[in-house]
Amino acid sequence: MTTGITPDQLTDAMPFARALGVRIDAAGPEEVTGRLDWAPERCTAGGVMHGGALMALADTLGAACAFLNLPPDTSTTTLESKTNFFRGVREGCVRGVARPLHTGRTSIVVQTDLYDESGRRVAQVTQTQAVLRA
Repeated sequence: MTTGITPDQLTDAMPFARALGVRIDAAGPEEVTGRLDWAPERCTAGGVMHGGALMALADTLGAACAFLNLPPDTSTTTLESKTNFFRGVREGCVRGVARPLHTGRTSIVVQTDLYDESGRRVAQVTQTQAVLRA
């Protein structure tokens, strides 16, 4: 398992997430939390936060969680990502919580739940990450 990495270091390792405005608040092998603010440039028609922005938040948190659960001398890449959207976000901040469902020798599965400021679930993302040997 990888330890001793700060949330800022994790975000810095993902330039797209940093450019999009994703912030990782806390990161450990059992849970990674972060957020993304609503902004007009992150929206689709009607002022609703774009699904791609929500997926980028979930992917960032899920990837960080998978990374923090890797065995020594391995890396990871996403094999599959499945998203269910439950409601639109028209303002505020989306908060995400990523937790491992399975940490094996060849794959890691992470579930990331996204919530609006009222605590209502916005989306649920399940990712499968491959564990790559050096």
